[in-house]
Amino acid sequence: MDNNTNAGSRVRYARELNHFTRDELAEYAGISTKFLYEIENNHKGMSAHTLLNICKALDVSCDYIMTGGRKCTCDQEVITILESFDAAQIPNVKKILSELLELSKY
Repeated sequence: MDNNTNAGSRVRYARELNHFTRDELAEYAGISTKFLYEIENNHKGMSAHTLLNICKALDVSCDYIMTGGRKCTCDQEVITILESFDAAQIPNVKKILSELLELSKY
């Protein structure tokens, strides 16, 4: 699989995780719904400008879309808060975050 194939699949995956319709993401990214469909289904690649717009809309890194690297661009404040927990608290933090993630799916 080449990077364009993987990139299109990751765009679709991230769009679905963010509960965006194809129309919504296309509007945020400034492209047509048809072009987004072609990207997601690996029929076409995208320019750097389009990639940046898609990544901003989905709150994912360009690295994630292009290579499968780190999934999201995390807010530094969130990282700082998480780093403030000591090792004994981490299991509880993970449990709370997992439950929050499940609740956010509804």
